[in-house]
This record gives sequence, C-alpha cells and structure tokens, in this order.
Amino acid sequence: MNIATSIKSKVDRINTGKVFTYDSLSIPQNEFSAAAKALSRLAARGVIKRYKNGMYYKPKQTIFGEIKPSEEELLYNYLFENGKQIAYITGLRLYNELGLTTQIPTSVRVASWDKVIKTRIGNLVVKSAKSYVPVSKENIPFLQLLDVMKDFKKIPDMDKKKGVDFLKKKIKELSDTDKIKLVNFAKSYPPKVRAFLGALLESISYKEVSEPLKNTINYLSNYEFGISEKILTTSSNWNIS
Repeated sequence: MNIATSIKSKVDRINTGKVFTYDSLSIPQNEFSAAAKALSRLAARGVIKRYKNGMYYKPKQTIFGEIKPSEEELLYNYLFENGKQIAYITGLRLYNELGLTTQIPTSVRVASWDKVIKTRIGNLVVKSAKSYVPVSKENIPFLQLLDVMKDFKKIPDMDKKKGVDFLKKKIKELSDTDKIKLVNFAKSYPPKVRAFLGALLESISYKEVSEPLKNTINYLSNYEFGISEKILTTSSNWNIS
C-alpha cells in the first residue's frame, strides 16, 4: 500500500470534527514529504481541512453549515507529542473543573516539563506553565492535586474548609502505593506544598507516610495558606497558618 492510499485509509476512519496531526496518523518521519502531498490533495478535494500547519480536521456538515472543531478538541492536540502526553491542564480551568471555584477563565494554563506551549485557539488564550516533574499520563492526577495545594491561597472564591476537605478526600482515595508516589512527586515542589501535604496526611492518620517530608522543609519557615487549626488540625505541626 503506497503512502497516499495509506493516508486516505486512515483519514476515512477518523470521525468528522476530529482533529488529527502527523503524530496521530503514525506517519514515519521519512514519509512526511509524501504524506504532506497526500494530505494537501485531500484538502483540495474538501475531504479534510487544514486548521494550521501540520494540524487537520474532517469538516462536519449540518443544515446550518460547517461545524468547526471545538476548542477542547483543538486544545487536546497540544497536550500530546509522538502519541505520548507531554502536558496537562492546570490553573483556574482545572480548579473550576474540580468544583473549587465558580470562576470561568478566558485563558487556560498548560503545564509541560520541557515545552513552552503558547497559542490562541479561537477566543481561547493558551498560556504556558512549568511542570515540576516530567509529565506522563499516569502522573498527571498527582501533579494536578499538588498544583491545587501550590495555588490554594490564590484560588478565587474558594471556601478554605471545602478546599481542605476536597484534598483530604482525594488523598484518602489513593492506595498506599499512590500516597507514597504523591509524597515523592511533592519533593520536587516548593516547600510550602510539601508542608501542606504533610499536614494533610497527618490529619488523616497517615503520619508515617508524611514523615519523609519533614526532613525537606525548614522548621523555622512559616507557610501562609489562610488556614486555621479549626480547618486543618495539624497545621501548626507544619508551620502552616
């Protein structure tokens, strides 16, 4: 099967409205030139449309005209490279999705270990954020949880008690192995995050798991989160206020 026939076959299996790239078509780098010509011919025939260089979609026609891919669909493609997830959504968009704030952002932060991801998708502005550890599909839930702790004080209109209860619940749901993974990832985050996680673990009777974090923070430092001991009973043990 030549490259043009292979490309056509793969495109036929893609749903309308779906965005795809060279990566998602699994095109070897040595075939990029031939693939580009094949995709250009399909675009000229209206089978596909080019959203931007290297990014295409199958147009979806309705009685009201063509429906373009959603912002979420387009954003999804910036999170992957060579079939692997290399970035994740964080910031206000994440905290809204988690139910921690009612504010709906007009921009979205995308965190990556070694990529600066900045772009505009329709009216959506995509801003870059730095991940504290290399990103993988498996560790994203841990990193997002730690991001909540990192930005806890800055999350708008969040009830602090509900925020703490949310974090406790999420940590309790983790297996013992995953709790240790969370602690290990936290060691790459700022000291305030390590202190917050330590206090949360201790408050739900996982003091033994939290102990390794004690040695990573300065006992003379104070960490301000706007949290009282009524909200988090172990806060003073970790110099949290």
